[in-house]
Amino acid sequence: MNKRLRQIGIVNDSYELLTVADLIKLKIIEKPLDGNHGEIHPKGEDFVDFGVPFIMASDIKDGRVDYSGCKYISEKQTSELRKGFAKNGDVLVTHKASIGRTAIVDYQQHPYVMLTPQVTYYRILNPKKLNNRYLRHYFDSDIFQKTLQIWAGAGSTRAYLGITGQHKLPVIIPSIETQKKIAAILSAYDDLIENNKRRIALLEKMAEEIYREWFVRFRFPGYQAAEFEKGIPKGWMQGSLGGITNMLMGQSPKSEFYNDSGNGLPFHQGVGSYGDRFPKNETFCSVDGRTAKGGDILFSVRAPVGRLNIANTIMIIGRGLAALSHKKEFNSYLFYLLKVAFSNEDIIGNGSIFNSVGKDELNGFKLLMPPNTLVKEFDQKASEIDKQISLLILSVENLTQTKQVLLPRLISGKLSVEDLDIQFPPSMQEDRAA
Repeated sequence: MNKRLRQIGIVNDSYELLTVADLIKLKIIEKPLDGNHGEIHPKGEDFVDFGVPFIMASDIKDGRVDYSGCKYISEKQTSELRKGFAKNGDVLVTHKASIGRTAIVDYQQHPYVMLTPQVTYYRILNPKKLNNRYLRHYFDSDIFQKTLQIWAGAGSTRAYLGITGQHKLPVIIPSIETQKKIAAILSAYDDLIENNKRRIALLEKMAEEIYREWFVRFRFPGYQAAEFEKGIPKGWMQGSLGGITNMLMGQSPKSEFYNDSGNGLPFHQGVGSYGDRFPKNETFCSVDGRTAKGGDILFSVRAPVGRLNIANTIMIIGRGLAALSHKKEFNSYLFYLLKVAFSNEDIIGNGSIFNSVGKDELNGFKLLMPPNTLVKEFDQKASEIDKQISLLILSVENLTQTKQVLLPRLISGKLSVEDLDIQFPPSMQEDRAA
């Protein structure tokens, strides 16, 4: 058995341990390249409404490229650039700033995308030796990620691993059949996770649209028979956020009481620990503080003002957050009210931009107050949608944890797939056909 494989715990004799440089020499991959540097880096004024996607490290999330938030450059400008042209099927790795994010280019509207200098692309020349989906999943494995992080000086504000340094990175190569089976298993989890995330986004959008229809456009149930005065339904009153909410402003304990070992209650200072809907409980506080209850809405009171999450357990909140709950327990209504009212972050009240807001400004935030019967009816509909969203989020978490357990065992060969009859997921149609 290969001595180096034994040293790192690889148990399967059919696996090879190579380096990126070995893969280049064997013509299995092209020499990896990153994006554009210096004068040929696109400037802000070079971006256009639609064209060639310009992929930054921040556009790579959860193993995929989020094209919805990326910027575009014109075809003309790409002709002036020397490198950084990643094609569909290329595997991406971030090597600066947010180090270790991975994805596969899959942008069907254009034959190539452009990369920032923070991103390297790996292009496979011999797909009979190396599968791009396997390579992407391997790049997510501990052995690759820890090596990348160490060599890049992770933890430093200037953490970086250039192209030459990447040539030394290790790559574990099983047979191509095994690679495809490993990729099929892990990609099936990716597909389920992505489908659930789409469903979450659709459900949240549906609840938000119902809110807008009822309380912004005034097309609530029975609106045809309602009377209006100056464009406002009769019986609706002017009020303030403080009139309908219980509000608690956060206060930060001394940092010496913070820990990541689970001692005390979860502690959240601001949006840095936000998740898609619920915060990530990674920091804890060993002393008492101002606490939000499970179900309270977490409202960021420092830039970006107005960003929301929902407390999924009792937690201590710091100065960057406030905890809000509806006085009549219509928290789903309150969540979508805030989501719509603060859709433009950092804008509050009269449209002024705030870097931070205090309790008085929040309490005084002006609202149009519908009758409680209508609010209750909406809250019942929205809370049912929110329950479905919570179940889907739990499913995503469970699928993600299971994948994280499987990944190192599959990559190392400790969990053998050679004799398994694997069904390929829809996202691997081409591999299944081959």
